[in-house]
This record gives sequence, C-alpha cells and structure tokens, in this order.
Amino acid sequence: MFRVEKVIDGKGQTLIQDPPIARFFFQSTITAWLWLAVRLYVGYDFIDAGWHKFNTAAWMDGSGQGIIGFWKNAVAIPAAPAKPLITFDWYRGFLLFMIDTNSAGWFSYVIVFGELAVGIGLILGAFVGLAAAGGLLMNMAFLLAGTTSTNPVLVMLGFLLILAWKNAGYIGLDYFLLPMLGTPWWKPGKAPAKAPPLRTPVAATR
Repeated sequence: MFRVEKVIDGKGQTLIQDPPIARFFFQSTITAWLWLAVRLYVGYDFIDAGWHKFNTAAWMDGSGQGIIGFWKNAVAIPAAPAKPLITFDWYRGFLLFMIDTNSAGWFSYVIVFGELAVGIGLILGAFVGLAAAGGLLMNMAFLLAGTTSTNPVLVMLGFLLILAWKNAGYIGLDYFLLPMLGTPWWKPGKAPAKAPPLRTPVAATR
C-alpha cells in the first residue's frame, strides 16, 4: 500500500513512483465519488458565504463597510498582555496598505464574486484544482488575519482537492474540460497514450 519504487524510463532517467494508496486517492476514478462529496461540502460553504454577502448592502454598495471593520480589528494592536490577532508583520502591513488606499470598496467585490466562483466551480466540477486553490487562498487570508471559524477544515480539504485535481472533477464538467488541457485519457472513446518503456525497478523503500 505504501511501497515506493524507483524506475528507469526509456531515457535512463530515474522516476520515483507514487505509492498505490496515493494513486488510488489522487488518480482513480473510483474515488471521484469521495471527492464529489468533498466538493459539494466545500462548494456549498463558499456559495452560502458568497450569496449572503451578495445580498448584503454593506458588501455590494461599493462602500467597503462589509470588510473595513474586519480589517481594522485585525490590524489593531491591543495593550499587553493581550496579543494581536495578526502574527506576521508583513500581513499587517498589507492590510494597512489596503486600508490607507481605500481599497475596501473594490476588494469587497473580489471577495463576494471570488467566493461565488469557487463555490460554483467546485459544485459543478469545473477546473477543480484552480477553484480549490482560489478557495485555499481566501481561507488562508482569513487565517492570517486571526479568524479561525471553519477555515482550518476548509484549508485541509482544499489541499486535498488540489492534490486530486486529476480525478476530483471526473464526476463533473472536468470530464469534458480537462481533455482540452491535454488529458486525453478522460475523453470518451480515447485511450491514453503509451508511456515510455520502463525498466525493472532499481530500488524500493517502505
């Protein structure tokens, strides 16, 4: 299950093969059903968050009131012994820059439509790897600002969906979209191209 092998390809290069358990979770179409469940869970969370913001004037009127209060609270440095919400000074500097340049208005739209796009992409299975990466970026932004909520769980699931980008959207639009990027083994009626010949494994570890 966890056996890792090294093989030599036709050009004499050493290739380290994924163990069977990794191939099962991140390449098999059988586990696409598992990733469908993960996609629906994470996608619904983003759709719900984005739709709520979309229907809230503070997020959609261009004032930035939906996010500016969160930013100001995050960058505040409380009196000792309390610790600030933001650990990294570079991220506090980034939020201060956004506040000083009055960027809350347009950035609110980025968050709202970004969350909706991630949710739609995951639920429909369209470019799952990219959608999961976008969601991961937003979750990490909230975590860096000191907000936990469901973000740690969504970060973990986002990482897994990125790793499973090849088969996570197999039950979805990626079944049709990924062949456009050079993955012909997904295209109905097409067989995968033959891989370069491999010689006998030269080493194996557990």
